[in-house]
Amino acid sequence: MTTIETTTAGSLPRTEALIAANAAREFADDGFTLRETPEFTALVAEAVRDVVDRQRQIGITQPGDGEFGKAMSNAVDYGAWWTYSFQRTSGLELTGQDIFSQTPVRSEPGDIRLTSFPDRRDWTAFAEAYQDPGSGISVGKNATAFPATTGPIRYTGQGAVAADTRNLSAALREGERGFLTAIAPGSAARIENAYYDTEQQHIDAWVAALREEYRAITDAGLIVQLDDPSLAENWDQINPEPSVEDYLAFTQIRIDAINEAIRGLPKEQVRLHLCWGSWHGPHTTDIELRHILKTVLGANVGQISFEAANARHEHEWAVWEEQRDLIPDDLILVPGVVGHSTNLVEHPDLVAQRIERFAKIVGPERVIAATDCGLGGRVHEQIAWAKLESLGEGARRAAKRV
Repeated sequence: MTTIETTTAGSLPRTEALIAANAAREFADDGFTLRETPEFTALVAEAVRDVVDRQRQIGITQPGDGEFGKAMSNAVDYGAWWTYSFQRTSGLELTGQDIFSQTPVRSEPGDIRLTSFPDRRDWTAFAEAYQDPGSGISVGKNATAFPATTGPIRYTGQGAVAADTRNLSAALREGERGFLTAIAPGSAARIENAYYDTEQQHIDAWVAALREEYRAITDAGLIVQLDDPSLAENWDQINPEPSVEDYLAFTQIRIDAINEAIRGLPKEQVRLHLCWGSWHGPHTTDIELRHILKTVLGANVGQISFEAANARHEHEWAVWEEQRDLIPDDLILVPGVVGHSTNLVEHPDLVAQRIERFAKIVGPERVIAATDCGLGGRVHEQIAWAKLESLGEGARRAAKRV
């Protein structure tokens, strides 16, 4: 009988105990590194076992650790998907500058640069809505300051990634393969660079540092998911809007960085996560998939995870069909079939229909059904798990039909 594999995009709602334990931790002298305690380490291990078991029970066949090993704090929002990397890297320090008071940056043809967060084109187009607490728009919690690169970037997260791999491996059953998320070099490099002479040198430094984390995950027999929304999301953070040609050249540098960072790793153990940013907003300035798909498919990965369920991008399943000749024969598609951007819980039949679209393009054996993005911090815990139940049931229904 045909089966449809299932997974998530990473973050899942943390337990109240885990959140409380995080809040009780102390900072190191740098102001943003949280100290480990034996009690917290044991609590994370237990929480990972529980979250993997819960995923298994509802039909998730390729579970993750929910990103429970990723540190959280209030100084820098470690509930955010990318800021955990600051805990695992030297050469950074807090500048004290609020990200919402940064000076806007203007780009010119042939010279693309990212602007400040509040100068993003979607945010300025809907400024009234973004500033209205009752609008329902969510851009994350507590993310008010990020470190800057002020010295040589070096990976220091050996102990942290060892704990991540140990906890997830211990929670898996024989024959199961789980995954861990890790930031991609291009997304990591989106902080202020006050040390390296060029942007390319800054990205290259992140490549060298993060390669160590990727290898630790694959050496443990796990799948590493490279989170790189920068590939699509950067488009909104360039002001004024650039030409597609300039943007593709800008993006190719980030694809090249991925390929260098994963060089020599087992391709089948590398997944790339592409998205347009998980914040709850209009997203009217998202770049269309048809413009970037060929460039993104240049990443030498075995799986690609992408948003295919939300109202802004669901229609783009047709782009995969139109450009199917570009899809490598060994690439597994991991479409999001339940979303993080709505409290509505998708009906299992809708989930099945979404899965079937991609099964018809590449075959059911090359489709893993997933969430659009991480659910943790984006929808209520009860709703998140209801969505995952619908994901599991939808995959079972799709399997019967394909």
